Amino acid sequence: MATLAQRVRTFMQSPRGRQLVDQGRRQLAKPENQRRLRDLFTRMQSRRR
Repeated sequence: MATLAQRVRTFMQSPRGRQLVDQGRRQLAKPENQRRLRDLFTRMQSRRR
């Protein structure tokens, strides 16, 4: 049986996996989404303190 890491690696090399990675990169390139992520990280860091 394949380990989880092997299964993830196989998926990421598949056409669907590459498509999802490209889609994610396009979404992360948008300034609105970058702002949302920064806000999320700020909230998460303030909770840890």
